[in-house]
Amino acid sequence: MGDLLSWLFSFFLLVAVLGTILYQLMCLADLEYDYVNPYDSASRINRVVVPEFALQGALCFLHLVTGHWLMFLICLPYLYYNIKVYTDRCHLVDVTEIFNQLPWDKKVRLYKLGYLVILLAFSIFWMVWSIVDE
Repeated sequence: MGDLLSWLFSFFLLVAVLGTILYQLMCLADLEYDYVNPYDSASRINRVVVPEFALQGALCFLHLVTGHWLMFLICLPYLYYNIKVYTDRCHLVDVTEIFNQLPWDKKVRLYKLGYLVILLAFSIFWMVWSIVDE
């Protein structure tokens, strides 16, 4: 039962991280099609970047603590990227450079989205596996 609860918690953490990535992509798309101004878009994106990093770190830590080593190792490159971006102070979107960085920022967030969808598939598989195993 404890294993199932850890997989459920992992699932909800993954959905939360996916939600923040999708929100950032929607903000970038709104900016690209000129629905919002650069200041509003940058402030909306910057507001959810650090919580995204914290949620993903909590997810990685959860896999480490619960002994899901494969999922921990799969989550590790994404955590390393987030830590590297944060320590290099490149995690926030600059209002004055947002149009120049728009294609790159969209590409990075789309790669993150693909990576998280793969993690979600693995998480659902292991959650179902733990249900069937009990």
